Amino acid sequence: MIELQDVHKSFYGKEVLRGISATFEDGKTNLIIGQSGSGKTVLMRNIVGLLDPSQGQILYDGINFTALTKEDKMKLRQKMGMIFQSAALFDSLSILDNVMFPLDMFSGWNFRERKKRAQFCLSRVNLEGTDNKFPGEISGGMQKRVAIARAIAMNPKYLFCDEPNSGLDPKTSLVIDALIHDITEEYQMTTIINTHDMNSVLGIGDHILFLRNGIKEWEGTKYDVVQSGNEHLNNFVFASDMLRQVKDHIEIK
Repeated sequence: MIELQDVHKSFYGKEVLRGISATFEDGKTNLIIGQSGSGKTVLMRNIVGLLDPSQGQILYDGINFTALTKEDKMKLRQKMGMIFQSAALFDSLSILDNVMFPLDMFSGWNFRERKKRAQFCLSRVNLEGTDNKFPGEISGGMQKRVAIARAIAMNPKYLFCDEPNSGLDPKTSLVIDALIHDITEEYQMTTIINTHDMNSVLGIGDHILFLRNGIKEWEGTKYDVVQSGNEHLNNFVFASDMLRQVKDHIEIK
């Protein structure tokens, strides 16, 4: 579980995050949404420790991450998995070597153990038989699945995803969403996702944090979105005609 307690962040006197408090629970897909400039990327960077809050605390299972020494932060980061917007695979490494990379860096296991774990993670994302391929030889959706396999290689307690569906077609996005959701439940990880994908919001939004102008404007689940009554949230989530029709249909029923 990750808790935010009155988190503020300012840059050169301008306050970007203004008193955000929230709890992200284990085994749930926690989504942070909001328009560009709402503060969600800054919030994510504070949570993972790339930035330090100007005020407030970030607790990992009761441990104040913001107060840890550099060495203790490094130890905690080994319990984190990251999925980047662009997949961020190493083009010169095979698929297997990409997944083995964090194991080579941090695990202390022998080669056979590292290879076995990497192959298991690839099988978990349905990519058996791709060991010797290179990122340029597989599709964008497959690259995202490799990124997920690499992110879970160290069996993290915390998983962070930055726009995991960016650049993917709608069908592939649904596959990635389902995979992240299933893995989150299976391993009871604390998963936090930054996303602009409204299908993700309505599909896997176990817990949704909507930011607007650096403030927590709304908080709830995918089931609460339709009935929220928050004008700013409705205009953001149901901006497309198709999603607005879905909302109207649900309300009528």
